[in-house]
Amino acid sequence: MHSKAFKQHFFNPSNVGGIESADGVGKAASFSCGAVLRVSLSVDESQLITDAKFKAAGCSYLVAALSALTETVRGKTTGEAAALAQSPRELATANLDEWPGERDQCATLACLALVTAIQNYSAAVRDEWSGDEALICTCFGVSESTIEREIKAGDLRTISEVTRASNAGAGCQSCYPLIEDILNQHWREGDLTL
Repeated sequence: MHSKAFKQHFFNPSNVGGIESADGVGKAASFSCGAVLRVSLSVDESQLITDAKFKAAGCSYLVAALSALTETVRGKTTGEAAALAQSPRELATANLDEWPGERDQCATLACLALVTAIQNYSAAVRDEWSGDEALICTCFGVSESTIEREIKAGDLRTISEVTRASNAGAGCQSCYPLIEDILNQHWREGDLTL
């Protein structure tokens, strides 16, 4: 019934547990099925995820999805991991061989916890940032001045246009409010033409 990869991730899940002094922790839950989960990450100075662990109370599909997801994101940057998490079904299918459509919510829940952990990490990095420029997107290391330059050069009007031009917001999306503030500031000051 289940693929070999699925059985491996469910019966012998990888990365179960928590990380002491984690750099990012994300939680998610489902009211419809009662699942509760937590993903914790260790991230090095170059924003590579060096460790990813999970704890979950949920079904076999959720456990398999979390096991595969935490293996997949190790060695990736937080930006790469967050971008992967934007397509939960594709991620589950690629790592577990087969994935029933009626279980997409399990993969989505796993990805939500991962993105929340990355957002938690990103917020901490922004709070500790001591560079000369404001760091807006920690996933891809995009500064405020880079975003401002792209807005002016391309007459950008939306967050998605800024993301396409600079990669800011392409990861965990926790910087969306900051990008929106920069866009609004330029509109208020008349820097952008209608």
